[in-house]
Amino acid sequence: IASDRDNVYEIGDEMSVRGWQLDRQQFPPTLHLTVNYAHTAVADAFLMDLAQSVIAARQPSLRRSGNEAAVKAARGAAKVLPGRLVSGLTGRASALFGGDDGLPQRSAAMYGMMGTLPNRGDLHELVLDLLSSFTES
Repeated sequence: IASDRDNVYEIGDEMSVRGWQLDRQQFPPTLHLTVNYAHTAVADAFLMDLAQSVIAARQPSLRRSGNEAAVKAARGAAKVLPGRLVSGLTGRASALFGGDDGLPQRSAAMYGMMGTLPNRGDLHELVLDLLSSFTES
């Protein structure tokens, strides 16, 4: 699922709230899902939840405004700061979006910030650092 108009990561977060698991992808920003015959029984419910998720993702909210500000700040930092510094700052900022158990309940801002990283090597390192932080006590 891709869109030139809507933030697909926000749509993915809204789908997660409704119980659906869609994988987030970058370059370009997309949502990935696997569909097979077993899903025919839930196809209508999926499409209804997808439509509601798009509507919800388009609605202004403080959380969404904060996410957009964080992504814009990361984009600006990526233009003027050294890449390694941007990677570190983005990783620390992404950790702020975690839930009570440290895992993010919503990931739109995190994926948006990772999309600002100057190169894919930084992204790989950032993901490894984030995964490592989830398992450390």
